Amino acid sequence: EEIEREIAYPDGKVEKVLKNGCHLIFFPNGTWKKVGSDGKTVTITFFNGDVKQIMPDQTVIYYYADAKTTHTTYCDGLEVLQFSNGQIEKHYPDGKKEITFPDQTIKNLFTDGQEESIFPDGTIVRVQRDGSKTIEFNNGQRELHTSQFKRREYPDGTVKTVYMNGHQETKYVSGRVRVKDKDGNILMDTKV
Repeated sequence: EEIEREIAYPDGKVEKVLKNGCHLIFFPNGTWKKVGSDGKTVTITFFNGDVKQIMPDQTVIYYYADAKTTHTTYCDGLEVLQFSNGQIEKHYPDGKKEITFPDQTIKNLFTDGQEESIFPDGTIVRVQRDGSKTIEFNNGQRELHTSQFKRREYPDGTVKTVYMNGHQETKYVSGRVRVKDKDGNILMDTKV
């Protein structure tokens, strides 16, 4: 670009005004700033390699060179972090967070303390504030984990519960109930 004029300041800063209306400001420490001809687009390249861009809509894009991470802050308050390993985090203004991991697992962290993870195979894990967990498998099975038991529900209606003391109870859709102790010994089996 052609330089229209150049100004050297006593503090060592140098400003170059280009014919296209852009301003380039060079600081003694190696940092430099470009103000676009619109006066609203600003790019600051820091001496350490970090780059901060301010867009006309006030979106701020900050690139951390050492971490190879980009942090974008939108004018509506949404913040998006993109890491070098492919992980992407979205921080919403209401406090909700959504993390997409490199394997495409998506984890949602809600403001009320609940969590939801959606795995690439379609499995969904929901964790409540009390620590109880619901797992929905892509084959139609479902598990519920609480501090008292773990229960698996099968698509055919069979429900198997394993209690913390090791006892197992299986209820079949036919009405049959089988109970085993912690060692697997049958304590009760009601055959219908």
